[in-house]
Amino acid sequence: MDEKYRELLIKQQYRLHNDHAAVKLCHWMKESMLHERHCYKQDFYGIQSHRCLQMTPAINECSHMCSFCWRVQEHDFEIDKWSEPEEMLDALIAHQRKLISGFKGDPRCDRKMFDEACNPNQVAISLAGEPITYPYLSDFIELCHRRNMTTFMVTNGTYPERLESLDTLPMQLYVTVAAPNEEVYRKVCRPKIPDGWQRLMRTLELLPSLDTRTVIRHTLVKGHNMTGLDDYARLDRIADPNLVEPKGYVFVGGSRMRLSMDCMPSFQEIRSFSSELGGRIGMEIIKEREDSRVVLLGHPGEETDVRKIYGLTERCFQQKILYAR
Repeated sequence: MDEKYRELLIKQQYRLHNDHAAVKLCHWMKESMLHERHCYKQDFYGIQSHRCLQMTPAINECSHMCSFCWRVQEHDFEIDKWSEPEEMLDALIAHQRKLISGFKGDPRCDRKMFDEACNPNQVAISLAGEPITYPYLSDFIELCHRRNMTTFMVTNGTYPERLESLDTLPMQLYVTVAAPNEEVYRKVCRPKIPDGWQRLMRTLELLPSLDTRTVIRHTLVKGHNMTGLDDYARLDRIADPNLVEPKGYVFVGGSRMRLSMDCMPSFQEIRSFSSELGGRIGMEIIKEREDSRVVLLGHPGEETDVRKIYGLTERCFQQKILYAR
């Protein structure tokens, strides 16, 4: 990794392991520990914000250069050696413990919550880059599950063959569909590969056969990809996901070099988009969070708490787990 790139990532509060894996504290983790405010995923899916490990096993590997991505782009380099799953997970947990160490003495931080945060039970494989390019991903996910950690993974959908080959799938699999058609896809997602759209279509066709919970995420950028509802609905019907999550673009990170604050849709615009889309795919709004500009579409009575879906109890999460310290 180029040293200037490394220094930039560290300045942005990433903590790196072996040039390819990284962890970074989520805004909502800080909010939950200091101000008792939590991420929308806690409301939607039952995970606890202060116990979430936001990480990536492949910080710089991606087939897209999405205009809305917060990642620093145009720093391509080859990975010489990929870490083994257990080494990587333990190292990233150790990094996170150091990042939150300052909260321990803050009077606003509950000690019990701090102790829990030191032992995350949720892994968000979504920080930056395309996680499915990590060659030991299946083993990594299996390791997380053995440690009674829930797993959410976000993919851009351009690696259908790798997705199909996973022996162990995350408990919740997101596929980002940020365009209703190939023309918009090329403008917004800016693929580095010539057949990105075709690969995404194969992933959507694959989703119904996967034995895990699936979510289509529509990242909505005002003035760029919020038209073509019929086309979005057609893609969602192909994927047949458990849930659809329309979420507004946020003006953060590297995206500020490519977009403006005007590209952030209002919550009402997101809600209107979601309501119209839901009517086309037989879903309705079942949850929403205005401050996160996100809506969840599903079927009435749909269970969304991932711990309940997988039969995970608090007792499971409180079992003694040996992490590297």
